[in-house]
Amino acid sequence: MVDNSRMFLDPQLEKAELRLKLLQKRKALSPAEWQEKSHRICGNLQCTDLYQNSLTILAYISFRQEPDLSPLFSDKTHQWGLPRCVNKQLVWHRYSSGDTLKSGKYGILEPMSDAPLLQADEVDLILVPSVGCDRQGYRLGYGGGFYDRLLSLPQWQSKPTVGILFGFGDLLQLPIALWDKPLQAVCTEVGWRQIPSE
Repeated sequence: MVDNSRMFLDPQLEKAELRLKLLQKRKALSPAEWQEKSHRICGNLQCTDLYQNSLTILAYISFRQEPDLSPLFSDKTHQWGLPRCVNKQLVWHRYSSGDTLKSGKYGILEPMSDAPLLQADEVDLILVPSVGCDRQGYRLGYGGGFYDRLLSLPQWQSKPTVGILFGFGDLLQLPIALWDKPLQAVCTEVGWRQIPSE
């Protein structure tokens, strides 16, 4: 059930303004700050039971100073998956550290189209790149809707999702739309936060 007190007059407009502010903050990080905060995010994630108990984990390649998860990909106790944008959908491929990647249509590095596919029933955890997240687990992305569409599909709805972001994007409340899907947890350089189930 949607809490109407959280509805905003124009959530898309408010999201666009907020997204711009948070992306500017992210862009202002020095390379050393970005690397250090990313390293702490990886460490916080590795300490969680959810991460340790997951065999196959979907992640992403950092773009525009998103938190860098690439140090995790050498962890051979997990199998990794990376997304490829096909039309308006994300298709997931197996990835091992060192596999060839190519620039996709948005300039993001993606697996090759002939890399082995991953199906939903093989996946234990999804690490979701996020510009911002709020206390209820609602996420602010880039506005393309790729993850909203993915997480609305029946085969993906039960998968644990963790928003990966820097601490300045961990907000009290975000404007939400009816199609927004809350995440189960948030991981920043400050720590790990489980979202209370309603």
